[in-house]
Amino acid sequence: MITGKNYIGSDLSALGKETYTTFDPKQNTATDWQFHEATKDEIETAALKAQEAFLEYKNYSGARKAEFLVAIAEEIEALGNELIEAYTRESGLPEGRAKGERGRTMGQLRAFATLLKEGSWVEATIDTAQPDREPLPKVDLRKMLLPIGPIGVFGSSNFPLAFSTAGGDTASALAAGCPVIVKSHPMHAATGELISSAIVKAAERTGMPEGVFSNLNSSGIEVGKQLVLHPAIKGVGFTGSIKGGTALYKLAAEREEPIPVFAEMGSINPVVALPSALSENGTDWATKYAGSITLGAGQFCTNPGLILGIKSESLDQFIKTLGSEILKLDPSCMLHPNIHSNYEKGKEELSHQGGIDVVADYEADSAPNYGKQKVLTVAGADFMKNPKLHEEVFGPFSVVVRCDDANELTAVINRLEGQLTGTVLGEASEFESFSQTIDALQSRVGRIIFNGVPTGVEVCPSMHHGGPFPASTDSRFTSVGTSSIKRWLRPVSYQNWPQEYLPDALKDDNPLGLMRILDGEHTDSKVG
Repeated sequence: MITGKNYIGSDLSALGKETYTTFDPKQNTATDWQFHEATKDEIETAALKAQEAFLEYKNYSGARKAEFLVAIAEEIEALGNELIEAYTRESGLPEGRAKGERGRTMGQLRAFATLLKEGSWVEATIDTAQPDREPLPKVDLRKMLLPIGPIGVFGSSNFPLAFSTAGGDTASALAAGCPVIVKSHPMHAATGELISSAIVKAAERTGMPEGVFSNLNSSGIEVGKQLVLHPAIKGVGFTGSIKGGTALYKLAAEREEPIPVFAEMGSINPVVALPSALSENGTDWATKYAGSITLGAGQFCTNPGLILGIKSESLDQFIKTLGSEILKLDPSCMLHPNIHSNYEKGKEELSHQGGIDVVADYEADSAPNYGKQKVLTVAGADFMKNPKLHEEVFGPFSVVVRCDDANELTAVINRLEGQLTGTVLGEASEFESFSQTIDALQSRVGRIIFNGVPTGVEVCPSMHHGGPFPASTDSRFTSVGTSSIKRWLRPVSYQNWPQEYLPDALKDDNPLGLMRILDGEHTDSKVG
C-alpha cells in the first residue's frame, strides 16, 4: 500500500503540508498517489538517526551485514506484482524491463553479501615491527579500510530500481557499514516507497539499528540541498544530469567539512568505426546500432550518441543503412513529459547547427511522450568547431561524424569531454595503424569496448562504470560492481596497537581467515 509518507528510520512520517504526485507517461496523466515533501525537521531527525546508527552499524561483522542485504533482496521479491505495477505505471517502461531491473537489483545486493562474507575488500595490510633494524627501529603498522559515515543517495530517473532506492549506491554503502538516507526521485516515488518498505522490514527482521536507512520525498531541490549540507552526512551518491551532479559536487565542496560526491552524469559514448567494420560488416553494424540507439527510448547513460568514421563509400552506405533501419523501429514511451520535452528541444537545437544533415527523422504519428528517433551527420571539421554538437541529447538520438582521415579522427576524439564508454568496431589487425586513435579514445573513457554496443552494463567486479569528468566526478571509482564499495571507505593505519583492541581483520591470528598482505606477501597465514 502506498502511503505517500517519508520513512524516517522505521517510522512513517508526513509532517509537511506540501504534496505532489507522480505521472503515468503512457496514459499521459498524473497518478492518484500523493506524496508528502520532507520537512526540515524530518531531514534533521533522519540525519541524527543515521549518525547514531553509524556508531553501532560500522562495527557489525561482514556476515551480519550480509544477512541484512540478503534480507532486503528477499523482501523486494516479496513485494511481487505491486512493485512491478508501480514501476511500469510511473516510468512508462515495459513489464519485462521492470522484472529484469528488479532481478539486477536483487543480484547486486546478493553480490555485496558474498563480498562481505569473503572479506578481503577491507584490504588488510600488515607490516610487522623490526625493533633491531638499523639505523632506526621499524614500528608495527597495520592498515585497513573503514566506513566513512552516513551517505546521502539520490535516486535516478532512468533506473527506478537498479540505480535508485536499493540500487548500487545504497547497496554498496550499506555493505561498507554506512547508513543511507535516500532522496527519492520524484518521478517514481511510489516505487521508491515500496522498496523503502522492503529495506525497513529487512532491517527490523535482522536487528539492524534504527536509522540505518531512511527515505525522503521531494519534488524539488531543497530537500536534497539540505541533506548534502547536513554535517552528519559524510558522502553522496548521485546518478543523473551534469547540471544536477555538478551542483551537488560544488555544494558539498563548500561545506565547513567538505565531503565527497560520487556523481555519474552520463555521456555520448563515442563509437569509432574502423574501415574494416564498415567495408565488411557495415550493414550488420548499422542494424545493431539502430537497435542500440533506440533501446529503452535512448534513456541509457551508455546510449551511443556519437559514431565516428573516415569518409568512404562504406561510411556513406553505413549511414544510409543506419537511417533506414532506425526508421523501421517503433518509438518507445519516455519516462516523463519533462524528459520528452527536453529531448525534443535538444534534438531540434542540434538539428539546426551549421553543417548538419538529417539522416533519419521519425515523423509518423505516435502517442504522447513517445521519443521519435533521429540521426544526424556532420563533417569532422564542423563537429570540432561547434561544442554544441558534443552535448548529450537524452533519448533515441545519435550523430555520425565523417572524418577526412585518421588524423582528423584522432583530433575529434581529443576534443571530446570525458565519457563513460568508448567503442572500437573493426579488426584487431587494424590496431597498430590506428594506435593513436585508440590511445586517444582510451584516455577519454572509463570502459573501452571492442566490437560491441555500449548499452548494457554487466554487474561484476571487473566492470568500471565511471570516467573522466564530466562522465563522473571521480574517474577512479565505479558506480557499478562490487568495487563501488570503495567510494564509502577510507584507509586507517594502526601503529603499535594492542592486539586485543585491533579490528579482527588485523589481528595476528587472523580470526576471519582473510587474504592479507603480510610483510609484502599475499597470504591468509597468521602473524608469527
